[in-house]
Amino acid sequence: MSNRPLSGVRIVESVRGPLAMIGRYLADLGAQVDSFASDADRGAETIVAQAGKRIHVEALTETSALIERAHIVIADRSAGIDLAALRRDRPALVTMSVSDFGENGPLANWRATGPVLHALSAVLSRSGIRGREPLIPPGDLAYQCAAPQAVFALLGALYRSLSGGAGAHFDFAALDGAVQGLDPGFGINGSATMGKPVGLLLRDRPRAGFQYPIMRCADGYVRICLLAKRQWRGMFRWMGEPEQFASPDFDRTSHRYASADLLPYIAGFFADKHRVDLEREGQEHGVPIASVLTLGEFLDSDHAAAREAVATLGDGTRLPNGFLTIDGARMGPLSAPEDVAFPAASEVPPLAPFGDLKVLDLGVIVVGAEGARLLGDFGADVIKIESQAFPDGSRQSYLEHGMSVSFAAGHRNKRSLGLDLRSEAGRALFLDLVKQADVVCSNFKPGTMEKLGLGEAELRAINPRIVVSESSAFGDTGPWSGRMGYGPLVRASTGLTLAWRYPDDPQSFSDSITVYPDHVAGRICAIGVAALLIRRLRTGLGGVAKVAQSEVMIGHFAADVVRGTPAGGAPTDWPWAAYRTAGDDEWCVITVESDADWARLCDTIGYVEGTAFDTAAKRLAARGAIDERIEAWLADRTPYEAAEMLQAAGIAAAPMLRLSELPDFPYYRERGFYRIEGHPWLQEDVFGDAYIARTSDLPAPPPRPAPLSGEQSAEVIADWLGVDPAGIDALKDNAVLEPLAELTRQQAEAHMASREPVTATGHPK
Repeated sequence: MSNRPLSGVRIVESVRGPLAMIGRYLADLGAQVDSFASDADRGAETIVAQAGKRIHVEALTETSALIERAHIVIADRSAGIDLAALRRDRPALVTMSVSDFGENGPLANWRATGPVLHALSAVLSRSGIRGREPLIPPGDLAYQCAAPQAVFALLGALYRSLSGGAGAHFDFAALDGAVQGLDPGFGINGSATMGKPVGLLLRDRPRAGFQYPIMRCADGYVRICLLAKRQWRGMFRWMGEPEQFASPDFDRTSHRYASADLLPYIAGFFADKHRVDLEREGQEHGVPIASVLTLGEFLDSDHAAAREAVATLGDGTRLPNGFLTIDGARMGPLSAPEDVAFPAASEVPPLAPFGDLKVLDLGVIVVGAEGARLLGDFGADVIKIESQAFPDGSRQSYLEHGMSVSFAAGHRNKRSLGLDLRSEAGRALFLDLVKQADVVCSNFKPGTMEKLGLGEAELRAINPRIVVSESSAFGDTGPWSGRMGYGPLVRASTGLTLAWRYPDDPQSFSDSITVYPDHVAGRICAIGVAALLIRRLRTGLGGVAKVAQSEVMIGHFAADVVRGTPAGGAPTDWPWAAYRTAGDDEWCVITVESDADWARLCDTIGYVEGTAFDTAAKRLAARGAIDERIEAWLADRTPYEAAEMLQAAGIAAAPMLRLSELPDFPYYRERGFYRIEGHPWLQEDVFGDAYIARTSDLPAPPPRPAPLSGEQSAEVIADWLGVDPAGIDALKDNAVLEPLAELTRQQAEAHMASREPVTATGHPK
């Protein structure tokens, strides 16, 4: 029997450009993907997106037999196929139209590029260094992070369809997926808003080196993440306990940030040491640290080799070897998918795809929040397992009761169960819950679940149908598997940090504020869960899906791996930049992708002399003069006015939006992208995305607010295990069950009575 969870699933795809990666994820997981839109002119990008698919040269409209057998049909506008008509004939079919800005709406006829999506998602406004122009992120991150959002939506609908329900049609827009999957300002955002309402953020870019500092050493750079008290204490001991930093005040992150002497002292301590020695000594002292490597250095590392992170295709092409492992096997490109059948459904499924599923969520911080939250948004009963002794780091808040707008967005549609897993009684109670569960999610350092006696073998022994999802920084095998890992350290280790710099300043590292790959890794975790649930329909057995954040990153730079170039290499044409416009720190992104684009740009801005720069090489050589001419044209135009004129001429351009501007921007307003979710313990509005992917065929995510720690402990034990009130009281008395602390409730109530409410954009209600 195939280990690939989507074996037997048949998909017809006609998608050109970077969103062809949607089909690639499905092919990696074992689906037969018949592709009718090969982009022969995209080179390495095409190799990456088409790997593992069956390529057809005829038109999609001429292949009715394949469409009639398909479970999913994905098409862009160029396919010329009526998806609505397909679903009228086959109600169980799942279809998706793919475009940059949706089937209709104010931007439906606009063109997008990666920089355009960065500008309209507000990622660009946070990229770069204070006082300088916005810095376009390297590579194709916007599209790469958008694709998994579409994949999860398709698999949720497919699960319902294969279970006997109706299919669904999705209107998937790349901009929607980029906002959701890269670094959503109104999601669980880590450092994206630094705990502030987005309307109170400075308009400029972040201060250089403010978070996750990078230090020069004898043979390059290293990055450290001193977040917890114990990590700072390890750094203090490592440096020999210098007296000037001995004050207990340095245990607080805010005090360390405020110190003018600490980072220079650490830099001096690192200066004459080599990267490998700093990594080893840092690990010995419990200090999260990583070398700042190139993509090539990571791919050539002993860790990447041990993990088989890169595969070699039959023609010798090197390609990142997929985004997940399933039951220990890598889900890289597959040349011959199996054709197996699914049994007939025995029950009518609920309206929401996962409405009959139970999920135990042990996840923490951003990755842990996102994977299980997506399952809850599709209807699953998600139970967040918490301990007052080891609270989720995302519960750190300016509010004493451990709630914030960020936490509320990241943990909606969950109930909280306070449980002491270190005790035998707590572990036994958790295993009783596992017997009733469909899914267990975690993202601890590898080995943590095993130390608790809750490893995958134990879970599957008591419930063979259980689906287990795990995520870690560098995976659970290989020499780096035991490293402490945060997103900034993974970015440093895989080449992204070095790529995210201004070309004229080698120390202008600009990736510290954007939260990546946390959100997209959470989505890939959810994809693994959904795929295993689909496999369970035909096998009756669960499985284990694992995601290494480092391999998510190299997968997103797969085209650079194919080309053998540094991560996020320079664009092939010019202009490809953000330009200042009229207004206070206002910017417009302009991207030229061809000679024809350049001719249209010259005509639009009246640049008669520009016709002399009729090739990419000439334009790049004349960059200074071209920039001056474009800036002069933009000087008396607002970003949106300029973008409208350029888009009308067929040039991909966009205004740079800030987070606070997103909810009222016409695109998001007319698509109904955001909704305001009331929260009983917050005065601020909580903005959430109103759908996983736009559709009228599936219910919207439920409106259950994120819980306080232990808020539903008794309720969950009664619902799942049928424990009566006397039994619940006994569990509380024995400190096995941790209900909502009375002090926490009092703090929440005091907060609600204390201040004038504000909106999520920072203005009084």
